[in-house]
Amino acid sequence: MQFRTLGRTDLKVSLICLGTMTFGQQNTEAEAHEQLDYALTQGVNFLDTAEMYAVPPSAATYGRTEEYIGNWLKKSGRRKDVIIATKVAGPAPGMPWVRGGTSGLDRAGVAAAVEGSLKRLQTDYIDLYQTHWPQRPVNSFGKMGYDQTAVTTRESDEIAETLAAMQDLIKAGKIRHVGVSNETPWGVGTHIRHADGGLPRIVSIQNPYSFLNRTFEVGLAEMALQENVGLLAYAPLAAGTLSGKYLNGQVPAGTRWAIDARVSRYKRPRLDEAVTAYMGIAEKHGLDVTQMALAFVNMQAFVTSTIIGATTLEQLKSNIASINVKLSNDVVQDINAAHAVTPNPCP
Repeated sequence: MQFRTLGRTDLKVSLICLGTMTFGQQNTEAEAHEQLDYALTQGVNFLDTAEMYAVPPSAATYGRTEEYIGNWLKKSGRRKDVIIATKVAGPAPGMPWVRGGTSGLDRAGVAAAVEGSLKRLQTDYIDLYQTHWPQRPVNSFGKMGYDQTAVTTRESDEIAETLAAMQDLIKAGKIRHVGVSNETPWGVGTHIRHADGGLPRIVSIQNPYSFLNRTFEVGLAEMALQENVGLLAYAPLAAGTLSGKYLNGQVPAGTRWAIDARVSRYKRPRLDEAVTAYMGIAEKHGLDVTQMALAFVNMQAFVTSTIIGATTLEQLKSNIASINVKLSNDVVQDINAAHAVTPNPCP
């Protein structure tokens, strides 16, 4: 396993992070614990979760993923062996079960959310506490067409309030570090500006990054490198799309598309064209397409950790093994050529 430093902290996190949002919906608790056990044998020390998991979100599964992890921590006694990242949900009007309908990133919301996560995780502290999405409206989760009318003069103050709440939690020993997710360059810059004023400095940004969505490279990659706020890359396989299992309208039983009724950001024009191109590159060079996709994310200097997720142990083994796959210049050139033909089909 390879390790990279988390922002300006002294934490060394594994380049492969175990994403857990399948725990409690697609994976049973026994399967979740099996994944956790195996990941640690391979050197993975970084776990990512959220208060709203499992996915797809529902009242029945809210908090279940953290509960499964908490039970594993209690059973295994390995709290000191893992770095745990979880997230506080932003405004969620469509999910009234999140904190009894009081979701949001104000001081009271953050305080309530962390207590729930600590209880479910059965731990006294969280290593990395992230905002799951901003308080303000942004183009996240595949949304396009920026709503200029939604911009107000309150956004900076709202970010400051969230960071002040995080500062209280750091002083209380309940969290160690702060990160953001589904953020924009302006949002990251504003967080850093508030840190210059004495509030906690964010150490990471968790955004999507894959062959089908390289938009992080446009503005945020520079921010990540210049400000040492590395990317925790989620959906590096585009929610499994890059495996080719959804080509030609296929929806295999038990897959995300089969169980999640929400509109997928990956159901876009030219999707099949792009996926087929990357599968062809993998075949040409004798590579597994999913390992090639993960290896491409792993090699980026602005990436701190690549968040993988799996529904079977075989998938997990393959995903973690991507750490040993090195892409030649010829492979990277072919990948970039395919990207130039179909750039960011699923932003």
